[in-house]
Order: sequence, then C-alpha cells, then structure tokens
Amino acid sequence: MRLSKLVSERFKELPAGVSAKSHSLLLRAGYIKQVANGVYSLLPAAQKVSLKIQNIIREEMNKVDGQEVLMPVMMPREIWDKSGRYTSIGQEMVRFRDRNNHEMLLGMTHEEAAVHLCQNTIKSYDQLPCMIYQIQTKIRDEARPRAGLLRVREFTMKDAYSFHTSNDDLNQYYEKVYNAYERIYKRIGMKNVIAISSDNGMMGGDGAHEFQLLVEAGEDNLIICDNCDYKANMEIATSKIEQVEFQDEELKEIFTDKAKTIDELAEKLNKDKKQFIKAVCYAISGEKDKVIVAFIRGDKEVNDAKLKKYLGVNDINITDISETGLVKGNIGCVNLGSDNLIKVFDLSLKGQTGLICGANKEEYHISGVNMERDVEAQSFIDIAKVNEGERCPICGKPLTIKKGIEVGNIFKLGTKYSKTMDMNISMPDGKKMNPIMGCYGIGVGRCLAGIVEESSDEKGIIWPKAIAPWLVYLCPLRNDNKEVEEISENLYERLSQKFEVLFDDRKISAGMKLTDSELMGIPVRVVISPRSLSQSQAEITIRETGEKIMVDLELLEDTLDKLLKID
Repeated sequence: MRLSKLVSERFKELPAGVSAKSHSLLLRAGYIKQVANGVYSLLPAAQKVSLKIQNIIREEMNKVDGQEVLMPVMMPREIWDKSGRYTSIGQEMVRFRDRNNHEMLLGMTHEEAAVHLCQNTIKSYDQLPCMIYQIQTKIRDEARPRAGLLRVREFTMKDAYSFHTSNDDLNQYYEKVYNAYERIYKRIGMKNVIAISSDNGMMGGDGAHEFQLLVEAGEDNLIICDNCDYKANMEIATSKIEQVEFQDEELKEIFTDKAKTIDELAEKLNKDKKQFIKAVCYAISGEKDKVIVAFIRGDKEVNDAKLKKYLGVNDINITDISETGLVKGNIGCVNLGSDNLIKVFDLSLKGQTGLICGANKEEYHISGVNMERDVEAQSFIDIAKVNEGERCPICGKPLTIKKGIEVGNIFKLGTKYSKTMDMNISMPDGKKMNPIMGCYGIGVGRCLAGIVEESSDEKGIIWPKAIAPWLVYLCPLRNDNKEVEEISENLYERLSQKFEVLFDDRKISAGMKLTDSELMGIPVRVVISPRSLSQSQAEITIRETGEKIMVDLELLEDTLDKLLKID
C-alpha cells in the first residue's frame, strides 16, 4: 500500500475532549473517525487490524468445532417476548416500528436468535453437543459512551452459543472454550489478560467468567489476591468480614442535630464509622410503589449488582424518598415498619451489638442497637462492595483492587432461553428436554483498543506482529534523490511479494515520515537514504524496542523474515 493513496489522515495534536490513550492514538494515527457519540468508522488500517483479530478468533472457534453462522441485526419483538427480555431490558435496547407498524429491535446480543435458529433444526440428543458462532454488528444505546472504541453504541462482536444434554457436557465444553480464549488473547498479542469470576447479569444462568485486560484505563474494578488464585469482578467479589465489638447497652435516643451522613455522624459523636448502620434506599424499575432499604455497616458501600441478584430484578435505582414518610439521613432499622418497604440486611451487621442507627425522625439517632434483640431481620446476605486491603475469602491475605477492560466473557446459561422459547430435543428414552446452553463473547473493537492501551508509548502505537495492519514501513528519505527513489520502488515491489508493506512514497520531510511511522505502530521500519545506500545498506528499526540494525540490501529479505516471524 502506498501511503500517499491511503484513506487516512494523521494529526500531531491531541483531539479535544479525549481522555483514553487508545482513543487519542487511534484518532491521531488515522485508524478511526467519529460519526456520532459512541459510533465510529474504521478506516482501512483499523479494518485490517480488525479482520486479523477476527480471523484468529475464527480459527480458534473452528478448532473447538464451532460452526459459523450469520444472524440478523434486526429482529421482531416476538422472539424476545418469549424470553421476557423485550420488556426487562431498558433503554439500551433500540426498539422501533417498521413501515408495517410491526415492533422490531436491533440486537445487542443474540441468545434469542440463536435458539430460534436451532429450534426444530436440532431435534435429537445425537446432534449435541454443538456450537454456532457469528462475528456480527451489535447495537447497544449506551447511556455514557466513552473512551473511543472501549465503550460504544455500535460494535463488532464474536458471539457463540452451545447446546448440551447435561451440565457435565456443558462444563467440559465450557473448559474447551475457556482454553481457546486464552489462546486467542495470546495470539493477538495481549500480555496481561486474566480470567475472573463474574456476575451473569441480564444473561442469566449459573456461572460466568470475564476475561479482563489489566490496564489503568479500565473501568472495571477487579478484586485480586496476590497470594492465592482468588480473582473476581467487584460485582460478585467477597471478603472475610472483619468482626468488630462494641459494648452492648440499652437503646437510647440521641440528638444528632443536622448530621446525616456517616462521616458527619462519626465526627460529631467521635465514633468509629463501623459502629453505624447505614441505610440506602432504592426503587425497582417499573415498581415505584415499593422502596428497598438496604442496611449495611457504616464503613461499607452497597454493591448494586449483588442487591439486584438477591432481589431477582434487572434494574434498581437510588430513589427519592420524599413521598414515602422515610426521613433522609435518619432512617433506622429499629421499629421501621411499612408494607411498601423491602428491607435487606448486609452480613456485616449479623450478630452485632452497640450500634447506632437513625431514629426515623429528624435530628435523632438511636444508640445501643443489638441486631438480634432489636431488629426484625429475616436473614443477612452479602450485599457489600469489597474494599482494598480486606481479607481474601480463601486464604485471608489482603486483597488488592486493579483496573481492567473486559475483552471477553463466557456464561453457563442453563435452560433460561431454551425453556422459555420452548426448544426441545428428543432423548434416548423418547422424552423431551430443553437443551442446556452456554454462550461466549469477544468484543473485536474493544480488543483492538485494549491492545493500544497496553502496547503503546509516548510516540504512538506498537502493534503486535500478528495483527499489525502492515508488517513493514518502507521509508525512503530524500525522494528527490534518484537512486533512493529507484531502489525504494524496486524494494517495494520485491518486499510486497512476501510481506505486507506500507510504502511511504510521500514527498515530505524525513522528520514527518519518521514521526508517522512511530505513530502508526508498524512493527518494522526500513529506511532507505543516501547515507545508507553509500554502504549498500538499509536501516531497520524495530518499533517495540527501538533497536536499529544496518543490513546489506541483499540480506534485507532474510533479515525481515527472521524479525517478522510470529512465535
């Protein structure tokens, strides 16, 4: 490819309003162009990278007997009504009516479409296990798209769906895909990917793992024990509860004036935050007549994902309590009775004495709360976020919090979709069963951007060889020199027969060419200049290390062959 003809433009300055490193570099290097908030075009260089990632994914899915299909982006409401997700998913799903006034949607995931495809096509146990996969566009009307390709509204994803006759069979296949994912991330050049236990969320099912790329730009908080193998997303992470003891005493109302937050109360009363009972109020989406009050120890925060899972709902929001009779900042769990309240108690409060909670009236709290004696709590459950330094639930060592970008996920779906959509297969005894499902996703664009986050420096991108848009950046300096021009043209023709070459044939300064080569991140740069030609040599620069090698022109192909060999 001649750079003078490439549909692309490079920029020296950082675009305004851009925070993520990958977003900045992909814009500056001419890989992507924004169409709308959270919507991007991939320019030719980025499309080449994307296709290479897709091909590696495709090879690994085929190795585990995946069968590639292509399902529609646009689907009718009916098949999503069967699973219940047409109404349970919020505004992130794009819904519309076609010209016949038929209710339609744009797919953000394809579990329903996969079941529809296989229903009455897979009829018998002896056709299982099987897995179908696609590499397809997804639409998710993200509320807060950010960081370029890392969080978008339209994206390319590999999603796969497997069908099984037993949980044992699913577990065996799940492990195969897990191992395939590890190979994929290694092959595309990701260095710091870990698999962690995660929440199934809106997908449903019985178990899940996320594959997280550990980078500072990540928006997911990962709880990791460096001493043992415990790794989990914040959404499901647990820790050993530190037991605290406060003197048991009788209940007593205390005047707390305008102090309402835990920090204000702890300072006013000169008490440890652990001695307070915090109350956080939520509403279930679509059920505004009911209020959830989550009670938790004062030094902890409520984990919304855990609370949603316990309640069995898809969405909750911190709610306005002005019309409920509850007193903001003074809500307490002693004698709090209401038919419209759902009360949830965190494990951190179980068995505790000498605590302080709101008195359910302005400017007062109650001290001496004994959870067993004074509070009607049906059960205590874990609804807390894990804090840095808390103890590992397995080995007891301190936990650390690291940032990650989710670049893939795998789920054990069970029969959530096959049952609700009435997909049946015949078993050897003649009985019917709903096949047990798994699903497996990888975000292609997010992988592309994640690699840039991980593999880049102050000069630009550093593409791994396996997915680089071109392997060689042929860079003649002084195009006005006839010898440089002729030899560069000959080299371009020769090298292009063996390698993917980007030929910088522009008649611009040497500085601009060298800067662009580093910004674009091509693995190897070959410089042809009057000085190198005086020795019948070319100068090779390895982008990742900056190492420079002078090579005789007749040995150039062999040298590149060795340098560009993919391990």
